[in-house]
Order: sequence, then structure tokens, then C-alpha cells
Amino acid sequence: MAELLRTIVASVRSAAAYLSVLLWVLILGPIGMLLAYVLRRPEILYALGRGGVRLGLSAAGIRYTAAGGNHVQVQRGAVYCANHSSNLEPPIIYMALSAIHPRLKILYKAELRAALPVLRNAFDLVGFVPIERGNRDQSSGAIDRAAAALAAGDSFMIFPEGTRSRTGHLLPFKKGGFIMAIKGRAPIVPVAVQGAAAAMRKGSPVIRPVTVRVQIGEPIPVDDLELADRNPLIDRTRQAIEALLAGRSGPART
Repeated sequence: MAELLRTIVASVRSAAAYLSVLLWVLILGPIGMLLAYVLRRPEILYALGRGGVRLGLSAAGIRYTAAGGNHVQVQRGAVYCANHSSNLEPPIIYMALSAIHPRLKILYKAELRAALPVLRNAFDLVGFVPIERGNRDQSSGAIDRAAAALAAGDSFMIFPEGTRSRTGHLLPFKKGGFIMAIKGRAPIVPVAVQGAAAAMRKGSPVIRPVTVRVQIGEPIPVDDLELADRNPLIDRTRQAIEALLAGRSGPART
């Protein structure tokens, strides 16, 4: 009975979270895009995005803690590389890093452009880079664009597994983000997220109120690496994320 009640409450809060974010995007999104375009100030969209994410997480009862902030690269671009088990990880990591990286960029799946047309122009304005899986030419161009942004001092958040893991174990890593880091001479910063899968299971729209833990690890330098070194870099990053995950316990309910 208690579990049923928790599920009902979580479902209601989830609906409130989805509705609040939708209204935020539909009402403030067009205004923000117009101002960002006219004033040439994409930071307006970043501010609106952070506000919408904060609103949605709060409505759903999601809290998060972050440790290892001293490893965040403030003075240079970096690739923040995280495990992926839930749709909640991108917004939570984004919020955890946004105070230090207010213009953190994202390498995202190109199919989201069709699934989320209302956000497509916003993504373009702030410099998020779409990557089309299965299209080598497009992917190569996207990686080069992202590498140039890294070299210019921007930072990216990536999920090298490419999809969510159902088991909690890391899936094989895709190479694109590591090629991007080597080309852009930007360090890899491993990030481990725990609790997000318990908050939102793959295939379920219900968001359960838990506290999610974000652990930021020591940066992995790439300055002396060439593209031929990408596989050892992938292995080292994977080991770093696994070590961070092993050092934490499970989620705590709020």
C-alpha cells in the first residue's frame, strides 16, 4: 500500500514537472529566442534553460549533490564524460556544472532535432552540436565543429555510451567524443552519476523523488595524445568512471 501511494504521488509530481517545463518553454522560449537573436546574446537562452531545468527537477522532487568541484576546468575547455542510465542525467549534470560553466555545450543525437522542434533553433543559437549516428560524413563534421569550440575554450558534456544502460553497468564507449577531445586539445573529465536510474527508469515517464549524487573526477590530459591513442584514452576514461561509481552507495529517498 505504501509503495502504491508513493507511485501515485510520484506520478502526480511527474505530470506537474512535465507540464511546468512545457509551459516554461512555450511561454518564455519564443521571447528568449527573439531577445537572444536580436541582441546576439545566447546567454539569455542559457539562463532560461537553467530556470526551466531547475523548475522541472524541483516539481518532480529531485535533489542532487555534487562533489569534486575542484576538478572542474575553469580556465580552459574540457569534455565532461559521464555514465548514462536515465534521462535525468543530462539536466542534473548540466545544473551541477552550470554555476562554473554557464555556457556548457552539449553533443546530442541529431534525431532530437525532429523530436523536439521547439528546441531546435535554441540549440543552434547556443552552439549545441548535433551528431547523426550512422552518417560518417555528418558525424565527422560535427566532431570537427566541437573540437574547434573546445580549442576556443568552450566545454562539452557527453555520454559516450550513446544510449542508456538498463543494467547499471557501463556499455561500450563510442569514439567520437574522444576524437573531439584529442583534436581540441581539451582534457577529459570523468563524471559519475548515481541514483538517476532509480529516479527515472528506462521506458518509464514517472520520476521518483530521490537524491542523485554527482561525482567529478580528476581530469585526464590529452595534450600529448594523437588520434591513434584514442582507444587507450577510452579505456582510461572508462576505468576512471567505474572507480568513481564504485566509491559511492545507492540513492537516498527524499
